[in-house]
Amino acid sequence: MISRYVILKALDLFIYIINILIIGRIILSFIIRDLRNPLLRFVYNLTEPLLAPFRELLNKLPFNTGMFDFSPILAILFLDILRSIVFNILV
Repeated sequence: MISRYVILKALDLFIYIINILIIGRIILSFIIRDLRNPLLRFVYNLTEPLLAPFRELLNKLPFNTGMFDFSPILAILFLDILRSIVFNILV
């Protein structure tokens, strides 16, 4: 049987990698403007399924965020809250 420790470490590593990809996406969006770039496309394809719901949620809110996309911040915050909840349940 898989121990709780292994599950927690795997979840922690998974969320850490996703956070790195999201931060990488933010940095790459400032450096590489060509969406045909394979690295940028790879990172976008991995992170877009997570960021799209948060972007849609932000678009429904009454305030205008202008050219800034706050969906990565919400996604990282959501993942951190999710990790904390799972850790509290399993510990």
